[in-house]
Amino acid sequence: MQALIYVAHGTRVEEGNKEAVAFVQRAMARVDCSIQKIAFLEIAKPSIERVVAQCVQEGADNIVIVPLLLFKAQHLKEDIPSVVQQCQKVYPQIAFTIGREFGIDRRLITQVNERLTESGENLTSHSEVLLIGRGSSDKAAIKAFREVATRLKLYYGFRKVHVRFLYGNGPKFEDFFKEQHGQVFVVPYLLFQGRLRHHIERTIAANKEHNMVICDSLGYSDKVLEVLVERTQYAQKRALNRKNEVAHYGVSS
Repeated sequence: MQALIYVAHGTRVEEGNKEAVAFVQRAMARVDCSIQKIAFLEIAKPSIERVVAQCVQEGADNIVIVPLLLFKAQHLKEDIPSVVQQCQKVYPQIAFTIGREFGIDRRLITQVNERLTESGENLTSHSEVLLIGRGSSDKAAIKAFREVATRLKLYYGFRKVHVRFLYGNGPKFEDFFKEQHGQVFVVPYLLFQGRLRHHIERTIAANKEHNMVICDSLGYSDKVLEVLVERTQYAQKRALNRKNEVAHYGVSS
């Protein structure tokens, strides 16, 4: 029996955890699987280990981990695989599969453009856009985020699309105000806004001399939901194919 464990990041803001749960519940309603649960990578509960134990108790022998992560960075390259490796030692009879990140997807870029148009301001092809990411020390994740900005510019013809980060490597959000710009539309490229959103708002308020319009974050929109459901179903099929291969040939892929 297959089980799905959706893994959200987790935040100290309880509202953010509740929003993640509500978002996952929307995905669960669209995915065919009898055992579906949510776990958190850090800060919030339940943990991945705890939910894996619950799935095993309910009869699962094939567990798919579905990460709610925008890019493939440390959490998906190291943290989640490390937890799964420990779970594999405890439950050697269980087949584990880790799904992929949301990544670069046209629907997410379309959602960013909708956030821009929802601002109610005079958005034109001459407007400048600033995408703000959480940040990472992973070069591939930074490159992927820059690619999102490049495609947003190409798809919708904006004059400039900048990227800045709140943490990690790459150009910092605070340094953006050292430069001269015209009107800038700001979109936090985040699933949950929370404290990071408040930090962005406070920073913009402290730099009133710059003409900046802050839009809603990427968020848990219908388009983001479509991406999650698609990533989940793909991971399900991959796990099933591996299981069938093992059953047929008697070897693990």
